[in-house]
Amino acid sequence: MVVTLIISLENEHLVYKIIVLITVIGFSFYNISDATAQVQSPQLSTFQETAQILIDKQISNNVTASITLQSTSNQEIRIPSELEQQIRENERIIAIVLTSENQCVLGVLDESCIMINVLRDPSDKGIIEIQDNTREIGDSLIDTINEVFDTNAEFHSVYLHQSAFTNQALETSGVISGRGTVSAVYTMPLEDTETMYSKISAMLIPQIIRDSGGFYETAKNLSSEPKSAVTFSMITRENSFLYQLKLSVSYSNAANIEIISPLEFLKTDSLHRSNYFANGFYPLNSILHVVILSPESTNVNEVKGNIIPTEVIDGEKIPTDLSMSGWVFDPESGNKIDGRYLFGQEFSVSKNELVFTLGSASIDQVLELDESIIVLIIVIASGAAAIFFLKGFKKKG
Repeated sequence: MVVTLIISLENEHLVYKIIVLITVIGFSFYNISDATAQVQSPQLSTFQETAQILIDKQISNNVTASITLQSTSNQEIRIPSELEQQIRENERIIAIVLTSENQCVLGVLDESCIMINVLRDPSDKGIIEIQDNTREIGDSLIDTINEVFDTNAEFHSVYLHQSAFTNQALETSGVISGRGTVSAVYTMPLEDTETMYSKISAMLIPQIIRDSGGFYETAKNLSSEPKSAVTFSMITRENSFLYQLKLSVSYSNAANIEIISPLEFLKTDSLHRSNYFANGFYPLNSILHVVILSPESTNVNEVKGNIIPTEVIDGEKIPTDLSMSGWVFDPESGNKIDGRYLFGQEFSVSKNELVFTLGSASIDQVLELDESIIVLIIVIASGAAAIFFLKGFKKKG
């Protein structure tokens, strides 16, 4: 069994567990009966699609829904080798970010941004030296970046990231923001997200992937939403780059819900995997990840779809049957609910199959909801493999 591994930044601590999981489950596939011997052993691909939605009841009371396409292969997300080499030549550069997110940093409004993120040099003395040295690095790259992305971004400012609070809350690595990171910020006129996503995806994503539908198609449809934004990140790693194309939509004051229906915020009645994975068994390369941050302890009450059985490995709940579609929740109660939906051998899932409730809410109440009421969910990303068996949870067929 050949495994090609790609793990998002916020899931790197699961790399070892996933390799163990694939190995263990791979061997189990060789030992099944003749009746099920046609099932393929699981593999991991360099390309990954993740549906992400964050329900933040703790801080903003907003819901953020997003689709992320990512790869470590510049054949699947195409970046010129010349730009890669320029970035490699300076060890302080940790990420290049192009985004239409509103206020990419403080002081930028109604403009798109290109941020060249670098590690702060401890030898820099004072704010002026930090700004000058960071701008020098940014200026050495911006002409090439403008050429690659057909942009005309001009220098705006140098921004010192002071807080890692958001990174801690969402368990991200702090590469894009966080203490110790300095950004050379370049701005350009704001372009509508639908046009920008179409242009960037056509530049970066090969036609074979675009024609395969899947989460890419969901993101393309979602790009027309009023509060949508597109972000492309090129993140340096030890021997490679991680490329991420993300389409996100923010829903203000929408987090006060107990009936969770993830596809409501993705504006679709069904979520389809990419046909790019049709020639093999890639159960961990298409994931729906829902995260709920709550100021008070809560719990998953009822789950409409399947719950995948798990075992605990080094304190993590790991699914024992990747051929099965369904949810893993870990944790299933507390101030943070974290659920991942795996497709197993299926290539689509309907909106109704993904509904679950919190606290005392009942799935029967879904039928009573008016269509104008928006339900919240969080889907977070990426290529991981931990799912949780909900002991005592009520499962409805």
